[in-house]
Amino acid sequence: MSEPLIITIDGPAGTGKSTVAAGLAKRLGLARLDTGAMYRTVALLSIREHIDPADGDALVAAIQRHELRCDLASDPPRMLLDGEDVEPAIRQADVGAIVSEVSVPPQVRQAMVDMQRATARAYPRLVSEGRDQGSVVFPEAQARFFLTADASERVKRRVRQLRARGVDVDEAAIAAEINHRDRIDGGRAVAPLVCPEGAIRLDTTGLRREEVIDVMEASVRALGSVG
Repeated sequence: MSEPLIITIDGPAGTGKSTVAAGLAKRLGLARLDTGAMYRTVALLSIREHIDPADGDALVAAIQRHELRCDLASDPPRMLLDGEDVEPAIRQADVGAIVSEVSVPPQVRQAMVDMQRATARAYPRLVSEGRDQGSVVFPEAQARFFLTADASERVKRRVRQLRARGVDVDEAAIAAEINHRDRIDGGRAVAPLVCPEGAIRLDTTGLRREEVIDVMEASVRALGSVG
């Protein structure tokens, strides 16, 4: 089938969005967009150019000076900044510490929303994961999911994920970062983290990755939009 199909997966950090999005996209033969990586790239720009992460105008000006591109044709997908693969850099602790701050200014969010929608036009059969995909960016998505998990489980998952990438992390620091991001993401005035109306809510605590993907795949296939 070739008609457009957008699947959104939202939720706070550590709920398994990235891993299940990757697995679901692979099973269904769809592209995958990690919108968190886009905001992390903006945070990296903030650090490299010594921009206050709360200065939306300066951040947008930096975004316009540089080429931010989502390379969804690579496996796994990657973020390119002026042609540089910044995947290792955007997963570092200094980026994680300010990623929620750079995502607050409305003008930054609008720039990212525009980029995400442009990506969906280029890849119309897409799994898009983040924090406002089903509520703001793609409210018309055919399938929308919202993942949750217990706080302690989310911290453990995030630590495992980062260590698997070779990043040296401290569990207490990760817990503090997740709590900080939750407060900012849930409290911002523009596009706060919410469960989109009509989304399927999944508590992933205690569930294996494949179990979560099974539920999501069955829901999507019931729509008749995949072979």
